[in-house]
Amino acid sequence: MADNMPRYKPYDHPAGGWGAAAATARVLMDQSVITKGSRALLAMNQPGGFKCPSCAFPDPDCRRTLEFCENGAKALAFEATARRVTRAFFAEYTVSELERQSDHWLEMQGRLTEPMRYEAASDRYVPCAWDEAFALIGHHLRALESPHRAEFYTSGRTSNEAAFLYSVFVREFGTNNFPDCSNMCHEPTSRGLPPSIGVGKGTVVMEDFEHAEAIFVIGQNTGTNSPRMMTSLVQARKRGVPIVAVNPMPERALIRFTEPQDVVQMATFGSTPIASEFVHIRIGGDLALFKGIMRAMLEREISGEKVLDWDFIRQHTSGLEAVWDEALTQDWADIVEASGVTQAQIRRVAEIYIRSRATMLCYGMGLTQHQQGSRLLQQAVNLLLLRGNFGKPGAGLAPIRGHSNVQGDRTVGVDEQPSQSYLDRLRAVFGFDPPRAPGHHTVESVAAMHRGTAQVFIGMGGNFVRAVPDTDRSYAAMRKLALTVAISTKLNRGHLVHGRDALILPVIARSEIIRTQAGEQFVTIEDSVAKVTPSRGVLEPASPHLLPEVAIVCRMALATLPQSKVSWASYLQNYDLIRDKIAEVYPDIYAGFSEKIKDPRGFHLDVPPRRRVWPTANGKANFLLFPGLDVNAPVSDPDMLRLATVRSHDQFNTTVYSYNDRYRGVHNDRMVLFMNADDRAARGLQNGARVAVETISGDGVRRRVEGLTVIDYPMPRGAVAGYYPELNPLLPLEYCDEISGTPAAKSIPVRVSAA
Repeated sequence: MADNMPRYKPYDHPAGGWGAAAATARVLMDQSVITKGSRALLAMNQPGGFKCPSCAFPDPDCRRTLEFCENGAKALAFEATARRVTRAFFAEYTVSELERQSDHWLEMQGRLTEPMRYEAASDRYVPCAWDEAFALIGHHLRALESPHRAEFYTSGRTSNEAAFLYSVFVREFGTNNFPDCSNMCHEPTSRGLPPSIGVGKGTVVMEDFEHAEAIFVIGQNTGTNSPRMMTSLVQARKRGVPIVAVNPMPERALIRFTEPQDVVQMATFGSTPIASEFVHIRIGGDLALFKGIMRAMLEREISGEKVLDWDFIRQHTSGLEAVWDEALTQDWADIVEASGVTQAQIRRVAEIYIRSRATMLCYGMGLTQHQQGSRLLQQAVNLLLLRGNFGKPGAGLAPIRGHSNVQGDRTVGVDEQPSQSYLDRLRAVFGFDPPRAPGHHTVESVAAMHRGTAQVFIGMGGNFVRAVPDTDRSYAAMRKLALTVAISTKLNRGHLVHGRDALILPVIARSEIIRTQAGEQFVTIEDSVAKVTPSRGVLEPASPHLLPEVAIVCRMALATLPQSKVSWASYLQNYDLIRDKIAEVYPDIYAGFSEKIKDPRGFHLDVPPRRRVWPTANGKANFLLFPGLDVNAPVSDPDMLRLATVRSHDQFNTTVYSYNDRYRGVHNDRMVLFMNADDRAARGLQNGARVAVETISGDGVRRRVEGLTVIDYPMPRGAVAGYYPELNPLLPLEYCDEISGTPAAKSIPVRVSAA
C-alpha cells in the first residue's frame, strides 16, 4: 500500500513512549529545525525561557530538564519552522487558488514575513507598509456609525500584556464586543461556576495531584490535548490513587501510558495502566451519572452511614435540600438509560468517591460543549460539595483548558460581559468612561456579521472562521464585512475568507525574542491553575518585518484614537509599564505584579475557594438545582445519533499537523466517522463504507457532509464522532449552551446514511 493511502488499524501500544519520541524527532526534521528546535525545546517551560505555545497545563515547581510533550514539540516546530511565506508566494497564488488548498497545506507553507493587503483587482495579497496598514484600520474604525459595529477577537495565545491593552483600546473605542476563543470551549466554566463557587476558574494547584486520593477525568482526552498532565496521572497511579476516566471514546493514553522521560520505562518498553475504572458514558450522559452517584451517596447517608461532610456543608454551603430531594426522585432505570452506565458501576464509582478524603475532578470539553454545559458543571460542583472537596490539599475542580493563555486573557479584561467594578477601575486608572452594555460573544458576533450590522473584524491570533460553527453560513457572514484584520504567525483559512478590505499582520511568536528601544522585553502567561509566569523568547524572529502583539495593539490604538487619554507610545517600549497598569486595574489579584514576576517561577493569583471563601451573592458555595437528566434538547427522530466533534492526535485546535491520528489507528485521512458496529449494521452499512452525515434541525437549513469513511470504534450505542473542523458545517450556529453561548459540538443530532 502506498504511504499516502488511507489506513485504519487499531493502535495497541501504550500512549507516549517511543511513539511520542519518534514523532517529536520527525516533526523537527520535517520543519528543518533540528538544531534550532532542540535548543528551543530545552528553554520551553523552563525558568527564564518561554511558555509552551500549545496547551495551558501548568508546569511543576520541581522541574525536570525536559518539560515538554509531543504536542508541545509539534507546536514549537511548526512555529520555528524554516519555511517562509513571502511576497513572492502571494504573487504566485490568487486567493481563489489558495482557497482550494487544504488547511494542512496552508499550515505547511511556513511563517508569514511582512504585512500584506488584499487587492481585489488581482485577487491577491500585496505588500503593505505597517504605517499604511494601521492607517487603513484607523480609517475603517473611525468611519463606523457605531463602535458596536466592530468585532474584536482574541486567541488564547495572546499574552496578558497584549490582551490587557487590547481590552483597554477596544473599550476606549467604545464597545465590549469581545468574541474570544474561550467562547467556543470553556466559557461554561467562566459563566457556570461563579453562581456555584464565586469564580470562573479551577480551584486546584499542581501540588494537589500529589495529595489527591481519587482523580476523576471526565470528557477529556488527556494524552492528546494536554499530554504533560499524563506525568501527574502516572505518578498518582504509582501511588495507588484510583483514576476514574469518563468518556464516550476509550482513549489510549488513559488506558496505558509510557513516560518518555522515564529512562527505565523507555528502556524496558514498560508502561503504566492509568484508569482504574473506565466509565463508557453515553454522549450527554454525564448529568445522569452525577445524579446516580449522588443518589447512591444519599441512599447510604439515609441508611445511617456517615457519607457526607456535614461540617463543611453547614458552614460553607447553601441549597442542599432542593438538590437532595431532586436527586432522590430520579428513578434508577432512568439514570441507567440516560447515562448508558449500569447501576452496579455507578455504585462502584460512588464507592471510590466516598472512600477518598480528597478528590480532584478534571474535565474538558466533553462537559462544556452541550446545550446545558454551564448547568452540567454546576452539578459537578454539587458532587464535590457533598464531600467538602474544596479548599484542602488534593481536592477541587480542575478545568483542563486548551490554549496556553486563554484563562489569562479573560482575567485581564477580554470579556464581553465585564463587571461594573472592573469598568469603574478602568475609568479611574485611564480617565475615559468605558461602555457599560454587554458586547458580543462568538456566536453573537457571527450573527451580527450575518445580519450585516457588523462591518469590521479584527482577529488577535487564531483562525476564527475555521473554528466557529455553521461553516457555510459563517463564511458568507465574514465575506459581508468591510474589513478583516488577521494578526497571525502562519497562513490559515481566515486569510482567505475575508472582507472587502483585508490585512494580514505578521506577529512575533511566543518562542521569539522581543526587542524594543527600551531593551529586550518579556510577557506573562496564566495557566489553568491561575499561576502567572514570565515568558521570554529565545529564538530570533522569523523576519525583521514582524512586530510584537503589544506593538500592533498600541499602533492600532494610535491610528484609531488620535485624542486618546492612554499613553500608548510608552507601552510600545516598556512592558513593565503595562504590568503596573494591570496591577492598578486589578489590585486584589495583581498587586505588586512587577516585583512578583521577577521570580522566574511566577506566582499564583488568589482563587478564594482555595481558602474556602466564596465570592458569591450570599457568601456561600451554592448547591444549584438542575431538574431532570438531559443536557441537550430531546430529538424524536428514531434514526438520530449524537455526533461529537473531536481533535486528532496530530492536531492542535484548528492547526492540523498531519492526516494521522496515531492512537485511534487512523493514517492519511481525516474524513472519517467513528461508529458503533451495531449502529452501523442497523443502518445496513459495512465497516469502511462511505457515508453522508446530515444534521437534524428545525431551522430549514440543510447541513450535510459527504465522503466520510465509517470506522468501527468502541463508541456507545447512539454516538458517533468525527474530526473538527471538517465537521463544523454540521453544527448550527444557534445550537449552543444557553448560558454561555458555547457551541454544543459534543452532542449534534445527526442522521447517517450511505453516501
